[in-house]
Amino acid sequence: MAQEPGATDSPEGRTAKAPHTSTELSDLATLKALAQPRRQRMLQHLTVHGPATSATLARALGLNTGATSYHLRELARYGFVEEQTEATGHGRERWWRAVPGDRRFPPRSRQNPEMRLVMDELNHHAYAADLELFEQLQAQAQPQTDAGGDPWADAFPYSRGSIRLTLPELRAFFEEYIALLNRYKRPEGDTPPGARTVLTRFLAFPAPDAAPASHPEPHNRTESDPS
Repeated sequence: MAQEPGATDSPEGRTAKAPHTSTELSDLATLKALAQPRRQRMLQHLTVHGPATSATLARALGLNTGATSYHLRELARYGFVEEQTEATGHGRERWWRAVPGDRRFPPRSRQNPEMRLVMDELNHHAYAADLELFEQLQAQAQPQTDAGGDPWADAFPYSRGSIRLTLPELRAFFEEYIALLNRYKRPEGDTPPGARTVLTRFLAFPAPDAAPASHPEPHNRTESDPS
């Protein structure tokens, strides 16, 4: 699993894409901090809506400010969020933003039993939250007509498919996907008018072994809705 590849500012003050690097999160305390359901919800809100204060997050997520402040500090402690240092025009309010980065998790073969439990919990909450948000936004989307509506109502592409790969090919496929995300990442200053944050998710897993069918399906198949 990888999260949020991103671009950074250059030392000269011009925004530019940094050389792509990834970080493996193998520390159990870090993984436990990330697996906490409320923190995942807060990270998702910061990713979707941008920087926020603890009070903003509390109102949006139905929490109290004491809880959001505590969870923000814990997320900052492990490098998942940071305080926004630029002037916000809101006095002494503390604004927080998600820290982008290509974060990887150890493969299951290198996870001990305790880490596997934490990773299973993290993935369960993450996938459930993603599906809930997808269904919520799709239900709220109002197709554009002559009387109005949102042109982004059709912006829900998805793809389901199957391909025959070796393990090395699957690893290469995943790295190409990450490279594609980074190709489209750009600093805020280079983002054209009308652009919106688009959430992307990648999930792949080997199909279960099965006895050969009397009428085998093609080895390569895809179903997609490019909208």
